[in-house]
Amino acid sequence: MFFDLLLYGSLSVFCIGLVNKVYIWFSRRIVKTPLDFGTGQRFLQALRGIFGVVFSSRVLILLKALLLDVILQRRILQEDAYRWIMHMFIFGGFMLLLLMHALENWTSVALFEEYASTVNPYFLLRNVFGLMVIAGVIMAIYRRQAAKVPRLRTTAMDHYVLAIVAVVILSGFFLEGAKILSYSDFNRMVQEYGDTDDTEELQALEAYWVQELGVFSPQMQGPFEADLLEKGQELHEMSCQSCHSASESAFIGYGLSLGMRPMANFLEDLGAVDILWTIHILACFLGLAYLPFSKMFHIIATPLSLLTNAVMDRDRSLPANIATRQMLELDACARCGTCSLRCSSAPAFEAMGNDFILPSERLQLLKRLSVGKEVSHSERKAIRDGIIICTNCDRCTVVCPSGINLRDLWVNVREDLLQEGTEGQPLLLTTYSFVRGLNKKKIPAGMYEKSLLTAKHSVVERWKASSERENGPITLGGRTPGAGADFPHDADSFYACFGCQNCTTVCPVVIGLENPQEELGLLPHQIMCSLGLGLFDQACASGMLWACTTCYQCQEHCPQMVEVTNILYDLKIMAINIQHSMPGV
Repeated sequence: MFFDLLLYGSLSVFCIGLVNKVYIWFSRRIVKTPLDFGTGQRFLQALRGIFGVVFSSRVLILLKALLLDVILQRRILQEDAYRWIMHMFIFGGFMLLLLMHALENWTSVALFEEYASTVNPYFLLRNVFGLMVIAGVIMAIYRRQAAKVPRLRTTAMDHYVLAIVAVVILSGFFLEGAKILSYSDFNRMVQEYGDTDDTEELQALEAYWVQELGVFSPQMQGPFEADLLEKGQELHEMSCQSCHSASESAFIGYGLSLGMRPMANFLEDLGAVDILWTIHILACFLGLAYLPFSKMFHIIATPLSLLTNAVMDRDRSLPANIATRQMLELDACARCGTCSLRCSSAPAFEAMGNDFILPSERLQLLKRLSVGKEVSHSERKAIRDGIIICTNCDRCTVVCPSGINLRDLWVNVREDLLQEGTEGQPLLLTTYSFVRGLNKKKIPAGMYEKSLLTAKHSVVERWKASSERENGPITLGGRTPGAGADFPHDADSFYACFGCQNCTTVCPVVIGLENPQEELGLLPHQIMCSLGLGLFDQACASGMLWACTTCYQCQEHCPQMVEVTNILYDLKIMAINIQHSMPGV
């Protein structure tokens, strides 16, 4: 009765958590911009989209994604064979155990006419699948604790997931080993399935089970006579063989039973079978109840993300469905770190130490923002800086094993965060300005120009304050030289800059300062970008010109072959010449 209540309680908590997740998917969105449709309309639009796919040629794309991306985990294999094997062991082994063993009354019994959990091949396969899961858990622990994969963050939730999976499988193995040893379990089976009450026949059957099936008996010890074993074998084949294979088939449980044999009497008196069964069931129910509220929920959300992204298109899909899909994607993230490992903005993370430059960490904070959880001012500033520094290379979207369209997430969230202010890096001088311009038609009217004016004002005030500092860079009085007349023609390679920030990352001056942007003004990559925008006045006013050691590290590391050091030197000369030409200077 207690365990029935526990089962129903766990299922109830699981269902409540699942319903809550689905409600969040259809009622919220990542950005604050209001939608023209409510929760009910979004749900109806989702049904419309599902039927539109199922009853069209796109269902073939859906089936392909189901086979290659969901079942075979193609995306993980393309990135890392070790992680693919690890994931297939854990995911594949656990799901096969779930279907074949935990849900056997609905699956195995229905599919296989003579199914019995203690008959081969099921007896053997249960151990094979369990061993797969344990091997995958060991590989996961090694990957996180010993291999030290770059930028892979391990949290308490990761420890919980591995621990609960390990407890479920290991308790199952020990339970199986205890059952093999249990004399009371043997007597129960004889009473339920035996076709005889004859004492001699029961002794013969017991002797055969002790000798051949590994059962422990406090009353009968080998060696046994051949006639007794032969008679016991006949009774076994007549009454037991159809529902019980040799214990050696359960090679893990049988091996554990051999190790526990010296303690057989103690375990029998202790009631080890009941204790281990209780631990096993409690671990299963706890994992089930907590699944919607933990990282493990990605085993449901990730397949949905892979399937929806396979058939959805930003230009053709309904806006309501895109908003719903993006909320689903937040739960699909397994925090595997693949996107952070491939992120082209990672050098900026190494230099600045802002965790939210990394896509996987940024996504976790967006998840908190989307459900209305409290986010501190420093965290909001950090994610705003991190999302602006993003170079829009799209690598994170391409490599994401969960199929999350990270590119669309960043574009949507940037615009929302942009309206909160321009604190941090000047937006006018980042590669984001270019990407935002490409998406101008998708930005609500009035919002595009408003943030540009705010950013421009921030730039002017910042560099004005910088130019007035004692011993700081000179002020040009608003005079902006023209590229053709004042800037050397052979140094116009700054046009090739796309803001990768390599020059800033390798600069020894930047690395040596605690707050380089506050002390220098524009950093090297910002100077190149400002020149491309025609902001020569701001470029010449940067303290970086006077701090540059002309080590040529920036120029040597530029993938676009921009002559960064030469340009900084030319700007310095230009600033000096303009200063001397100004009246009263």
